[in-house]
Amino acid sequence: MCVRIIAPFLLCCALNAADQSVARAAERKRMVEEQVRSRGVTNQAVLEGMRRVPRHRFVETDMQGQAYEDHPLPIGYGQTISQPYIVALMTELLDLKPGEKALEVGTGSGYQAAVLAEITTNIYTIEIVGPLYEKALKRLREMGFPEGRVRHGDGYFGWEEQAPFDAIIVTAAADHIPPPLLKQLRPGGRMVIPIGPVHATQRLVMVQKDPDSKVKTRSVLPVRFVPLTGGVDRSAR
Repeated sequence: MCVRIIAPFLLCCALNAADQSVARAAERKRMVEEQVRSRGVTNQAVLEGMRRVPRHRFVETDMQGQAYEDHPLPIGYGQTISQPYIVALMTELLDLKPGEKALEVGTGSGYQAAVLAEITTNIYTIEIVGPLYEKALKRLREMGFPEGRVRHGDGYFGWEEQAPFDAIIVTAAADHIPPPLLKQLRPGGRMVIPIGPVHATQRLVMVQKDPDSKVKTRSVLPVRFVPLTGGVDRSAR
């Protein structure tokens, strides 16, 4: 009797999960087409990564219905998961190749790191807010991300033991480019970082270090990011 009752229940749960998986995949496809590709992101590896990574798994349960909408979402502790287009644009600007080593400053929910890992598995990420680090570590670990590449610490100072990096992405705004990150960027490397005042419009800046270690920057577009905290605060004193 128990088998007869439980088996149909389990089958129903499995079918519901399958239906939800298909629906979520359709949401991701629509998100990429309507929010990302339509705005000019063309890198196929980026587009495919955005289609594959389940964004709804990187937000709280009560926010999952909004996960694929065209705006950032709060993740607690004054932090956000960026708008899908911004995630895609910053990833495209990094111009990552398979096998390259990249550092993310500001793990947040873990979503950006998961997207980067679809392009190269050599990703390192740092989060300064303890509870967010714990949640992101759990999510990324469940997706096969190596635990040793997620660190709780102050990203302003980078990850010296793993330097140099081919690419660095900073997901919070500073009023200057952190010197430790520039130092850890390999000659020929790229960095994407929002630069500007706290709680105001900033500039998304593309930083390139040429083979002679000379640094060039260019402004990409206006953005609004939460502020980078930690060492950046002390450097301003």
